[in-house]
Amino acid sequence: MYSVQTAACPIAGYESDECFDINLTPSQQKAADALLAAIPVGNVFVLRGKPGVGRTRILRHIHAQLGGVLVGATGFIDSLLMLDAGGIEEAVFRFLSGTLDENDLVLMDDLHLITNITNSCDYPRTNLIDIVLTALLERAGKKKVVFAVDQDDAPEVIRRRSYSYEIDNFTPQDYEHLCRVYLSGDLEKIDFTKVHRFAPALNCHQLAKACIWLRREPVIDTDIFIDYLRSHNMTSNVRIEEVRPVSWKDLKGMDDVIAALEAKIALPFENGERAAELGLKPKRGVLLAGPPGTGKTTIGRALAHRLKGKFFLIDGTTIAGSRNFYAQIESVFEAAKENAPSVIFIDDTDVIFEGEGERGFYRYLLTLLDGLESASSERVCVMMTAMDANQLPQALLRSGRIELWLETKLPDLEARTQILREQLGGLPPPLNAADIAALAQASRGMTGADIKSAIEDGKLLFAYDESQGKAARPVDDHFLAALTAIRKKRQSYGKSKNARSGELAQYGFRSS
Repeated sequence: MYSVQTAACPIAGYESDECFDINLTPSQQKAADALLAAIPVGNVFVLRGKPGVGRTRILRHIHAQLGGVLVGATGFIDSLLMLDAGGIEEAVFRFLSGTLDENDLVLMDDLHLITNITNSCDYPRTNLIDIVLTALLERAGKKKVVFAVDQDDAPEVIRRRSYSYEIDNFTPQDYEHLCRVYLSGDLEKIDFTKVHRFAPALNCHQLAKACIWLRREPVIDTDIFIDYLRSHNMTSNVRIEEVRPVSWKDLKGMDDVIAALEAKIALPFENGERAAELGLKPKRGVLLAGPPGTGKTTIGRALAHRLKGKFFLIDGTTIAGSRNFYAQIESVFEAAKENAPSVIFIDDTDVIFEGEGERGFYRYLLTLLDGLESASSERVCVMMTAMDANQLPQALLRSGRIELWLETKLPDLEARTQILREQLGGLPPPLNAADIAALAQASRGMTGADIKSAIEDGKLLFAYDESQGKAARPVDDHFLAALTAIRKKRQSYGKSKNARSGELAQYGFRSS
């Protein structure tokens, strides 16, 4: 047993009412047992873990077992207030040197909160904290010091002297353990394996908030728990209520594309039990290519509504080459990993590449795609759209990182008929009596967006003639005139960029 402070609660920097029996989760207990076994052997230790996974709980557990003193970052405040604003290192030295003099075991929580400041690019005294920590460790001698930090934020001067232990990612058993702390009653209707599969990166705080919120429910089952997580805890960068509501039925003539997306992306997301049984994973890289107006962005909207908090968007609002461009991209990828399984939808990728003068984005994207091979990130799918796949960097196409190639094509006669029937069906007479077959033939070679635009323009022409008191003419004429105007406008812009025909065939470009 190590020397213990004599205060009512020997935890410096923590309120006395925070002294309680600590019931660790299995993953936390594993890390705590490893530290308890190592402390008699070594002198300096690091406990690493993501925010909210229980570093402080583990330190309290060790403190309860071995005594010593547990100090938090708030314990430095009094020492810092005695110095000027730039005296962070002096405050650290003053506080910890006194603590080490009085105790044989010091458990120091949240060291990264201090070193994040002293290691920032704007801090004037670069690396001075390393000198202070080195001096403190030398002063400690054979005493025991445990530092708890966020992930890999331990300073190098500590890492090279320490035994390091990491809190494992939470398992379904950890989820159940924490929920039993906050929820009373029967939890048998909650399948924690399914909850964990849906959101495998939740921390203690998030699980506690979910349980406290759900206490109001008379009965809690798996679906209710997941619905809460979907609406409150997922961190999509898209406001779903601002995305036009669309679904697969809005995509006419794309049955092969929809089938591929259902089988190779939606199924691993939605059928968790089957995915776990067969080891199913969504495709890592998907390229969705096709002319403008053929439904690529509509597919993104449909996915956004289906996946909700699991959908992350990168589009033209993220300006390539701008000051914060790479930071924005990386933050989206990190959020997607935290919420896996998830989809990152990069709209108009060829346009983003075109505007990126240094052409570093595709290399950066290749690196990020490679990072999705790890076990913690393998359920993230990156879906890219492009009007012209030939404009994408060849390294991206040849790399094998694009595992699924899909093509959105111009709607055929049947698809155009479906689009027209849907658009005209809700209109009042006489507009809804237009000859759908004739309009479907006249719209050959047009996109779904063109056809919808022609219907809107035809309504305006009809209303204008009516307002001018012109003689009534067949309603089809208004829509045919609109189709003709759109076709002429497209021709006036000239031919689109020459595609390198046949070049994609060597990369296996196909529609499903």
